[in-house]
Amino acid sequence: MNRKTIRLIVVLATVSIIGITSTQVYWVKRAFDIHENEFNFNVTTALKRVAQRLCDCENLAGAQDPIEQMSSNYFTVMVNDMINPTMLDLYLREELNRRNVQSDFEYGIYDCSSEDMIYTRYVEFDGKADPEMAAAATFPELQRDDYYFGVYFPGKDSQVLAEMGIWIFSSFATLVVIIFFGYTLFVILKQKRLSEIQTDFINNMTHEFKTPISTISISSEVLKDPSIINTPERLLNYATIIQNESNRLSNQVERVLQMATLEKEDLGLKKETVDLHELVSRAIEAVKISLKERKGEISCTLKATKSEIVADKLHLTNIIFNLLDNAIKYCQQSPAINLITTNKANGIELCIADNGIGIASGHQKRIFERFFRVSTGNVHDVKGFGLGLNYVNVITQAHDGEVSVESNLGQGSKFRIYLPFK
Repeated sequence: MNRKTIRLIVVLATVSIIGITSTQVYWVKRAFDIHENEFNFNVTTALKRVAQRLCDCENLAGAQDPIEQMSSNYFTVMVNDMINPTMLDLYLREELNRRNVQSDFEYGIYDCSSEDMIYTRYVEFDGKADPEMAAAATFPELQRDDYYFGVYFPGKDSQVLAEMGIWIFSSFATLVVIIFFGYTLFVILKQKRLSEIQTDFINNMTHEFKTPISTISISSEVLKDPSIINTPERLLNYATIIQNESNRLSNQVERVLQMATLEKEDLGLKKETVDLHELVSRAIEAVKISLKERKGEISCTLKATKSEIVADKLHLTNIIFNLLDNAIKYCQQSPAINLITTNKANGIELCIADNGIGIASGHQKRIFERFFRVSTGNVHDVKGFGLGLNYVNVITQAHDGEVSVESNLGQGSKFRIYLPFK
């Protein structure tokens, strides 16, 4: 699947998700508003009946428009005289139940003479009264001289939502579809990235193997010439070329085998007491030839007074070699490598600083991923499979250590490896 197709899929998927979400939000809000208006209408109708029955009971003339909605869940009802709490309680229960208002409510009666709410009560949906909740209830007082009572519905939103069962279910189903859609998109992008990594790895490996094999083949053809025996210097030169290219192939195969080793959960580490300074010396010896070819130099500052740790000698030597090898390969001038050891809390730190091309900040978090290499297009001027730093990271963690990098593009890099004594 090419990049243009992937981009089109991402755009269409994003537009679809936004469209579905917006549509669902719109209709859920519309449905909520309809149910809320229905609730307000039922409450208003019920309270009008309550006000009428109170007036009829006391032979009072009812107000023209006694109901006023002060907020989304607070209503006030004006009357022309003192209100009987017992009758009000009975009428409220009956009328609200008749209008199918299935929600707890609180009510309070305002007395003009005392200018205070003289009676409050909390009534649950099942008809039970809770005096403790009533005592905690507060009602906003109106700037009026009339008698009135207020009714507050604390569970109004819950009842409205309860009546929207089908909409809640559809919203949940839509959410599941969006999550599945997003996950599918994530998998597509991940597979695309893995495909690119695989293609890059195959291209690099093909190039890495093809060059030494071609060199060995040409050198072998030259050695077939019987007259070459008469020129020992030339014979030695081509034999050396074959040996060097064979060693190069062997090193590349070793890198691939390292990858196979990392696939196993058990790395099979053979830990023993080793001197880190000794392993550093071995790794430096291993890179001396390539360093000499590049006219580079290595300086060692072994400050650590305690350098013995419990580790796998082979793997630890390999990770030091990998870091030194990278410091040589990723340098556009004569490599200058500084290697420093220092004792830290309960361990030792190895720092390898170079004067290479550096690593951009955007790539520093990914350089320890398997197969990751900073893209250079179709240019293969730096050899490798993108396995070295991943190997360094995995082996360091297997020793309960940590590896970190400090780098600026064009200003070299510093790799720090911390290893505990035990």
